[in-house]
Amino acid sequence: MQSIASAPGKVILFGEHFVVYGVKAILATINKRVTVTTEFIDDEVVIIESDIGRLEIKSGTKIDEIQSPLKPFYHIANFFLKDSDKGLKIKIQSDIPVGVGLGSSSACCVAASASISKLFNENNIEKILELAIDAERTIYANTSGADCTAIIHGGVMVYDRKAGFERIESVPDIDLVIINSKIEHSTEIIVDKVQKFKKLNESSFKKLCSDEEKLIFDALELLKNNKIQELGKIVKINHAYLKKIGVSNTKLESIVDLANRISYGAKITGAGGGGCIYSIIDKANEKQIIQEFKENNYECFPVKIESKGLNTL
Repeated sequence: MQSIASAPGKVILFGEHFVVYGVKAILATINKRVTVTTEFIDDEVVIIESDIGRLEIKSGTKIDEIQSPLKPFYHIANFFLKDSDKGLKIKIQSDIPVGVGLGSSSACCVAASASISKLFNENNIEKILELAIDAERTIYANTSGADCTAIIHGGVMVYDRKAGFERIESVPDIDLVIINSKIEHSTEIIVDKVQKFKKLNESSFKKLCSDEEKLIFDALELLKNNKIQELGKIVKINHAYLKKIGVSNTKLESIVDLANRISYGAKITGAGGGGCIYSIIDKANEKQIIQEFKENNYECFPVKIESKGLNTL
């Protein structure tokens, strides 16, 4: 018997970095997904197969003994195999680029948690979410759980570190182009850089947080009313704030500048320093926009914001 689950990637539309200091963030799921298929096997081992490698390990092995990017999925499997004489085979298939801020690891953890839970006849969404976040923490110890939560529920989510999540019921009809800078970056290093900026520029950072808070309020109203062109203007302003706190660079700025000339607006999504830019586009001009990015040697692909989150098949 096989158990299958899929989960979407995500973009941070607004609020990255500032969310750490009490400002809301807005996340949205996109129509790029990961699918995880699991099945029982007779041997007491866990076999994990994915595009980034293969791991085969005896169930019951301590998690801190495993040096593999696939250990979050072993963590989930081992949680269920504690009182079992079976093993598990886990196959991960993804069309979400890895390591560029689109929620690939979170989507994999959510889909794996759901797929394995279903195999053991468990179907509690809150427990699936908790297990997915715990699994992701085996790789990223300080993860907030924001990505996993947005991915499970789908659509557009407002995240507040104190108040939690609120889902926007009306999903806006937004077309995006994602541009991959192909610059490797460390989220931890970028977060530390922002913290240092704050310490050296307390008053200006406080003003930026206040400005971002107002921007988030305006963005929510535009999203709820599907005012896409006006939203593009807000996107440009948000990117300018990110540039001020030092998470952009010359290559990212060249991508944003090009995107702003041919779309409604563009900005960094995620930590910055590398990763991806998203650009809000007019669907009617999608082919021409993608062609222009490619002519400038940028890797890009179109996505839509969609409402479907976790799906157990």
